[in-house]
Amino acid sequence: MSDEREHAEAVAGGGRLDLRADCERCFALCCVAPAFSPSADFAIDKAAGRPCPNLAADFRCGIHTDLRRRGFPGCTVYDCFGAGQKVAQVTFGGQDWRRAPRTAKRMFEVFTIMRHLHELLWYLDEALTLEPARPIHGELRLAFDRTERLTHGDPGTLVELDVAAHRQEVNALLLRTSELVRAGVRRGKKDRRGADLIGADLRDADLSGADLTGSIFLIQSQLQSAKGDAGTKLPPSLTHPAHW
Repeated sequence: MSDEREHAEAVAGGGRLDLRADCERCFALCCVAPAFSPSADFAIDKAAGRPCPNLAADFRCGIHTDLRRRGFPGCTVYDCFGAGQKVAQVTFGGQDWRRAPRTAKRMFEVFTIMRHLHELLWYLDEALTLEPARPIHGELRLAFDRTERLTHGDPGTLVELDVAAHRQEVNALLLRTSELVRAGVRRGKKDRRGADLIGADLRDADLSGADLTGSIFLIQSQLQSAKGDAGTKLPPSLTHPAHW
């Protein structure tokens, strides 16, 4: 069995678990590291590296069940792709930034880098399951393995990483993947060939009744920010948001 096929079967059997957020194993890094300003997404202003005032002592959100009504829909659509627990449990060996404050600043810096890397891993992981992209599976596997190795760097190495340059290299492969997949799809009058919709803002987009089962590189946070209903069909790796 080829490495690519083994990888695809691992994903089909739940191989993406390490790329899903596990808040129980994190130290609420997404509630501290990023900055946000008063907007439609956040009700207050918070500087980067400052804990959100809604963050409880046990690293849980004090208004988790009421985020949208309280003016924090941005929190409900955020996805770290598993970067939080990777930084907390692997990069910093389970150190708590509250109990070990000397680690805080560097931990928050690393989290930002790790989130980018884990997002790329998510897309590469999906690309390796796509049959039309088989001609470049070898290149995708090399990119996946290289990105995975980068995530295991020490804090100093990670903060010095030119993540933008690495992302550009990976994006070139993802665009080639998209081209291969779309080559076999009959086009209608509207031709969006060349459009890069990875990371597209679907905020308040109405997906009611839409069939998205053939979509590629669609992520859960995009769905969380959109509108939909029980008739919206999704790829098997994604779930209907609770607010639909």
